[in-house]
Amino acid sequence: MGGCLIAITVAGESCATAPPTILTVYAASSLTRALDELAPVFTAQSGVRVRTSYAATSTLARQIESGAEADVFISADQIWMDYLAGRSRIVTATRSNILGNRLVLVVPSDRPVTVALTPGFDLAGLLGRGRLATGDPAHVPAGRYARQALTALGVWSVAQPKLVPAESARAALALVERGEVPAGIVYESDAILSARVHVAGVFPAASHEPIVYAAAIVAGRERPVARQFLEFLTSPAAGAVFARHHFIVR
Repeated sequence: MGGCLIAITVAGESCATAPPTILTVYAASSLTRALDELAPVFTAQSGVRVRTSYAATSTLARQIESGAEADVFISADQIWMDYLAGRSRIVTATRSNILGNRLVLVVPSDRPVTVALTPGFDLAGLLGRGRLATGDPAHVPAGRYARQALTALGVWSVAQPKLVPAESARAALALVERGEVPAGIVYESDAILSARVHVAGVFPAASHEPIVYAAAIVAGRERPVARQFLEFLTSPAAGAVFARHHFIVR
């Protein structure tokens, strides 16, 4: 019999089966752990398989601009969501702010210190001859928040020549985890869940723009399942998972 499943229809018999529905989600790399936990929950509830692609928000936005077949985009800031909106690449009516985060200074866990992140704090003393890792301020939201915070605290001139501009916040975290740099600036949600870094301090919220994650359906991909997924992201069940991963649930 060939092992195929038989579907009886009015027209007769067919060995063809409908392919499973797949939802493609492009999301900021800082969401990796939380969405990897949530994706199978959504699949169990809906029967829809979630395929995730994680990278720096800027990279994903440019891929979507170039026609990448993403259904849902989750940005780590407003600027790149605005970028796509201005190019008619998202369904503006579906756009919503779903999460927040905090910006933290981290050091390797085997060299823990506590730093009071106040104006003029001794960044040079902390770094010594080492360098400071964060996302590339020119492209990565975490890096832009870091530049804002360091500027507000009056130490950007110290940080700039020692900066290691990583391709994403998680890439910056990895540099600290491996001990390649003595300090980094990353999201709290990434730092708290790593046993290899120690949070030396939390940057004052007023020192940088609010960290806001925005989600929207990509233009031309307005399927009911995409709307269902956006609703799922703001459900109490999803909120509990995000909170456990140290995001701020809006």
